[in-house]
Amino acid sequence: MIDHSADRAVFRQLADLLRQQIENGDLAPGDPLPSELRLADGYRLSRTTVRQAIGQLRSEGLVTVDRPRGTFVRVPEPVELVRLTGGERVSARMPTVSERRHHQLSDGVPVLVVTTPDGSRTTYPADRFHLTQP
Repeated sequence: MIDHSADRAVFRQLADLLRQQIENGDLAPGDPLPSELRLADGYRLSRTTVRQAIGQLRSEGLVTVDRPRGTFVRVPEPVELVRLTGGERVSARMPTVSERRHHQLSDGVPVLVVTTPDGSRTTYPADRFHLTQP
């Protein structure tokens, strides 16, 4: 439940509750979240607080917002395996605006950057690619 007198921000508490429902499978991929109004009424919160909680989950890549339809648990993307070759290095970071557009990334999804020994770089969406060594 939400503790309005707790030190932890109320929107973070709501985000924690919804995240737990997603992780437990109570809210499955593709399922809609309750409406902002229903969450606000059910937990005695303002709609602004509910929007902050949903924004937190969206930035973590757990939900997608499809206006005017609502907010849905994100459906995981199919994963492709990329085999690294000798000398390649991998780093992770948040994508640039152009990379988000190019890879059609949701909020909160990082990119994996593979740098070859000659310095060339390739970016991979972290939600769709797993990297492995030979």
